[in-house]
Amino acid sequence: MEKSKASAIMKRVLTSLVLAPLVLWAVYSGSPMINLLALTGGALLAWEWANMIPNAKASVYSVMYLVPLSLAVLTTDATVIALVAVAVTLLVWLKAANENHRRLLTLGVPYITLGIGSLIWLFNMAGALTTLWFILVIWSVDTGGYLVGCNLKGPKLAPKISPNKTWSGLLGGMVFAAAVSVAYSYWLGSREAYVAFALLGMIIAVVEQIGDLVESSIKRYLGLKDSSNLIPGHGGIFDRIDGLIFAAPLVALLFKYGLGLL
Repeated sequence: MEKSKASAIMKRVLTSLVLAPLVLWAVYSGSPMINLLALTGGALLAWEWANMIPNAKASVYSVMYLVPLSLAVLTTDATVIALVAVAVTLLVWLKAANENHRRLLTLGVPYITLGIGSLIWLFNMAGALTTLWFILVIWSVDTGGYLVGCNLKGPKLAPKISPNKTWSGLLGGMVFAAAVSVAYSYWLGSREAYVAFALLGMIIAVVEQIGDLVESSIKRYLGLKDSSNLIPGHGGIFDRIDGLIFAAPLVALLFKYGLGLL
């Protein structure tokens, strides 16, 4: 292994050893720690989004993104959150009238608000253990995808968008996600729900990978390798939670309208 690659991997591992326990502790501790975590991550994501897309006043867009995000994290009134999010989306669209990337700047409002907000909504509906399960599923997809994809390689998943991703990596991520979900079901004592949770884990794995590819396509369109350099060895916040914020709305909806029966 090349020295530079080994150094990058070591930096990535060390950063994960610091951040992962912090995230797990905040979620397990519940409110207000999980809210603070979501606000901090969302604020950094808002800053990244506003700065990675060329525009005239990144700081203004960052603040605009933060308004509906803060409501989504700190309040439970869905009507207020929806009305403010729609209003801010329209304001960003109008403000970005002369920007070259008007659609991407506007997309930042629902992307960040729904993505981060859904994590808190899932926590409020299903509790800390379910939220921890969801986060572990997301991490398992990345871990399984990396381990299996690097060893088996094979056909590329989306070579024009993300050349390093393979079909074997996707399948590896699905298997790891299914294993974590079955373990969660066993923990709950829901043995009759093993298959349902395994399928759910695999669905989340696919959605997570779609979110990863969406982020990769946005960065490729903008000519960027990473969303920022905020996290040593990992790139930016968007690089690390792209799949999570893409899958979180789906999981929150599923738990609200049916999975509570499992």
